[in-house]
Amino acid sequence: MEKTVVLGMSGGVDSSVAALLLKEQGYRVIGLFMQNWEESDDNGACTAEEDFSDVRRVSGLLGIPYYTVNFSKEYMERVFSYFLAEYKAGRTPNPDVLCNREIKFGPFKEYAKKLGADYIATGHYCGISHENDVHRLLKAKDKNKDQTYFLNQLSQEQLDGVLFPLADLDKSEVRAIAEQHGLATAGKKDSTGICFIGERNFRRFLQTYLPAMPGEIRSLEGERVGEHSGLMYYTLGQRRGLNLGGRRGEDGRWFVVKKDLKHNVLYVSHGDEAPLYTNACVAEEFNFIPDPPQQDEWICNAKFRYRQSEQRVRVRRTGERTVEIVFDEPQRAVTEGQYAVLYDDVQCLGGGVITRSW
Repeated sequence: MEKTVVLGMSGGVDSSVAALLLKEQGYRVIGLFMQNWEESDDNGACTAEEDFSDVRRVSGLLGIPYYTVNFSKEYMERVFSYFLAEYKAGRTPNPDVLCNREIKFGPFKEYAKKLGADYIATGHYCGISHENDVHRLLKAKDKNKDQTYFLNQLSQEQLDGVLFPLADLDKSEVRAIAEQHGLATAGKKDSTGICFIGERNFRRFLQTYLPAMPGEIRSLEGERVGEHSGLMYYTLGQRRGLNLGGRRGEDGRWFVVKKDLKHNVLYVSHGDEAPLYTNACVAEEFNFIPDPPQQDEWICNAKFRYRQSEQRVRVRRTGERTVEIVFDEPQRAVTEGQYAVLYDDVQCLGGGVITRSW
């Protein structure tokens, strides 16, 4: 009997090719476009309309039904409120991770079941195995595009019945397939930036929701070297946008090393990056995939941001959902609010929110 797959279609080339591959594999494919954000871009155009138009064109060419569903209310309550609270607390959140846990593999999956889904699928670059009711999140073939980092918070229940059609493809192969089959999204560039903000001016966007609180910029020695426009606009290791150039000649650059929320002071260093490096961190709210290890201490690899190669680490459980991670080599700009994600040779072992580094 033909199985039904409900595929999350974003209007991009990845989900378009995922739809094509699933249909070729003999599934009955239904496209589902999610609208998670109700706002126009800086030019007054609703970007969701353009993306949904591409979903219509691809679905029409492939001959598959498609629907749209609005999860803006859920997104505001489950993701955006957290996003604002974290920035207000001086941390740098990763809403894309939360969006996957709270929307794409939450309400989306529930809605898909109402459409008769036997499986759900997305265009993420990652793999999955389902053996004896144990679901493992596997690395993608394309190591440069592997997106398991963004799925580190998914539970076993959420991973059940999930397909990732792009697991064994490089990005270049995906684009080639799209071109060969005349898909309208073949040449569409990848989306960048935070999921709901896109490529808009981030500082202007954030000002709409959080009042800016200007304050002093100081060196680590305590010297006042400038003024910041609000601690929430800066992240650890940031070099651009400090407006401190030329103060000490042309040798070296200024970059952010610390935030003092209590006194509203941004601390920077000039040239010397040593203050940015740490040897260990704590990750809380840790989600183990598929299950917590039986031992309390083990060696594996880790990433502390998406665009980073895996780093060798020693992990020690210090609580039910808390781990301490000690790095083999000091790491630059390990940032509170981001995720520490663990790996072995083939799979993602889960991740947690970085709350402290030293």
